[in-house]
Amino acid sequence: MSASSSYERFPLLRRVEHFVMLLSFSTLGLTGLPQKYPTSGISQAIVRLFGNVENLRQVHHVAAVILLLGTIYHLVLFGYKFYVERVKLTMLPSLKDAQDALQAFLYNLGLAKSRPQIGRYGFEEKAEYWAFVWGTLVMALTGFMMWNPLATTTYLPGEFIPAAKAAHGAEAVLAVLAILLWHFYGVHLKTFNKSMWTGKLTEEEMLHEHPLELADLKAGTAHPEVDAATRAKRQRVFWPIAAVFSAILLYGVYTFVTAEVTAIDTLPLRNPGGPVYSPQTPTPAPQGALPSGQVVFSWNALDKD
Repeated sequence: MSASSSYERFPLLRRVEHFVMLLSFSTLGLTGLPQKYPTSGISQAIVRLFGNVENLRQVHHVAAVILLLGTIYHLVLFGYKFYVERVKLTMLPSLKDAQDALQAFLYNLGLAKSRPQIGRYGFEEKAEYWAFVWGTLVMALTGFMMWNPLATTTYLPGEFIPAAKAAHGAEAVLAVLAILLWHFYGVHLKTFNKSMWTGKLTEEEMLHEHPLELADLKAGTAHPEVDAATRAKRQRVFWPIAAVFSAILLYGVYTFVTAEVTAIDTLPLRNPGGPVYSPQTPTPAPQGALPSGQVVFSWNALDKD
């Protein structure tokens, strides 16, 4: 192939997945940070743009559900690629990633003669991916606690709610800063990588960014061949399992949204028309003398008013 030839890096479904996650993540950041910093002028302007804080929270919740649904899709797609198509687990960290990180550090300081040779994904991309995985887990767990505080405190102490709020807000700031300072710079400023939009990289770009993957593509070893009969056999095993797995996770998302019960179930009034609050037992009065200087407060005094 000539230097102007291009190679497919991301098929259409992967690009759509990335776009949906981009929109949901951006919306979560735009609607979440104003709630963490409500006194900021920018935050108040954003709240006014949405009408009120309740509208802001509703949009935040919808974006959270979309993010969860996108995560389920990602897991099912990963399972299909791994089991049916037997693709290489190129996103898993390895010792080479640590070596590449050290070499890149030395190269940037002028202490190494060449950049590290990168395969399909480099150490920076892997770090971003697994940071996103970790962040999604933290945000989903703490978001559930904040969205469903009564359901949470049914099983956990109440202190978990403010702890979840602190962790949720801190992780949100960290995630937004990571996207702006790391991902945006590395992908859009340092080298404007258009592959997540066009799906392709030129041979020159592949040689510069992913030379080891380019070598595998030219050698025909990048994508293992699966014959039709084997593929069909694996699909018969995979799809029922994927359906059950997806149903369980979708039920989890449904529970995420509907777990909170805010209505108070009350018993029928035994004495209609009586006092609103009537203790079943009277407040006992203190007996005996008290130490000098000790003050006694009795609700009986209030009952006389």
